[in-house]
Amino acid sequence: MVSSIVSFFYPGIQKHEIRKFALFGLGAFFALGAYWMLRLLKDVLIYKIAFPAELGWADEYGQAFIPKLKLISLFTVLITVFVYSKLVDMYKKHQLFYIIGGFYICLFGLISLGLYLHGVYGPAFLGYKILAALGVVSYLATESYGSLIVALFWSFAISTTKGDEAKRGFPFIIAIAQVGTIGGSALVYLAIPGWKLFLLCMATIGGLLATIYYMVNHLPKAELTSDREEKKSSPDFFAGVELLFKHPYLLGVLVVSTFYEVAKSIVDLQMKSQASFFMPKEEFQSFLGTYGMYVNGLAMVMAVLGTSYLMQKMGLRFCLLLYPVVFGISMIGLYAYFMTNPAPQSLLWATFYVMMLVTAISYAVNNPTKEMMYIPTSKDAKFKVKGLVDMFGSRSAKMGGMQVGEVLNVKGDKLATLANLMGIGTLVAVGVIGAWLVVAIFVGQKNAQLVRDNKIIE
Repeated sequence: MVSSIVSFFYPGIQKHEIRKFALFGLGAFFALGAYWMLRLLKDVLIYKIAFPAELGWADEYGQAFIPKLKLISLFTVLITVFVYSKLVDMYKKHQLFYIIGGFYICLFGLISLGLYLHGVYGPAFLGYKILAALGVVSYLATESYGSLIVALFWSFAISTTKGDEAKRGFPFIIAIAQVGTIGGSALVYLAIPGWKLFLLCMATIGGLLATIYYMVNHLPKAELTSDREEKKSSPDFFAGVELLFKHPYLLGVLVVSTFYEVAKSIVDLQMKSQASFFMPKEEFQSFLGTYGMYVNGLAMVMAVLGTSYLMQKMGLRFCLLLYPVVFGISMIGLYAYFMTNPAPQSLLWATFYVMMLVTAISYAVNNPTKEMMYIPTSKDAKFKVKGLVDMFGSRSAKMGGMQVGEVLNVKGDKLATLANLMGIGTLVAVGVIGAWLVVAIFVGQKNAQLVRDNKIIE
């Protein structure tokens, strides 16, 4: 019966591929379900918990501190990229999950303990410095988890999947993953205490590790192969950097994989700043949970009904260009609406719907498309360049978007800050999208040429 349902929504998937892609989907369910809980929780901690006014912090200090945190996270990711590159050379792909996943299980356990003590005994029990450190550590841990575990998962997926299989199966993986992201967001919406949610994240990471273990030990090796045999490379941290600057195609992939994060970070800051300024903690947490459910619900509908069709009928080049075009039109529309001087509540929800749309398309269409850009590449490109792009490149882009918010921030004047973010910030985002669109055209054409000529970037 399950096979019949899958075949109905994804007729291209062959019967013997269903188990493989269902397991990949389950892994994505755990990895991304945990990530969405964490990414929403980190904002609740920074905006509403880690810097309470009762302990001497300035009003809305957390919101103003976000751009600095993004900058700090960039240096954290530099260390992460170095360690990750070394581990790629030392261990097999599936073993990386056990090592890295185990680390995050322990780290989130400590954060959960800190939040439990905060909930039972109050902010004063942990104190001014420890509570702030707890918020910062949770933020940086979540940022690195999103870069490391998610990047590792997709690197593993593209290194064990042929190009034609990816077109059929990746949309199916995304659809299953969205069930996890919706569930994770719903738990945040219900305002369940943070320490309990961190414990649940530990369990879901354990589920991811168990899924990878099962796949490696129970699926035939023939089903876990890519189009080309991977050559074993000697340990070299700088191999990814050298490859990146050696091939214009890989530099193009860097742009299409990161530039959208600049624009999306600006919209993200616009939305959360508006919500934080006007909502108390519980309402703010529920608002973020609502956002997560709407985004991932829409992404799931797109993944089930549209992504597979777009990839197979319209082609990868079309999918690569679709996102920047929709993003650009949405931002121009938001700017035009802002210029009509709407009520604050109406502007918040207009920003909410723009963020919902562009994030859903990112998950349902852009993410699987940009992952497939790595298929005609070597192992070093799939793991080292991709790791560099997804971790350092992505975090740099997000940091860049947040630094725009830092420049536009007016200390002590919420309304002036919001006016700058919505006016100047939106125009900056539109400019970034224009540059991204030009590069996406080049990458789409080059990818089609590599696939047609059966060539590989190495």
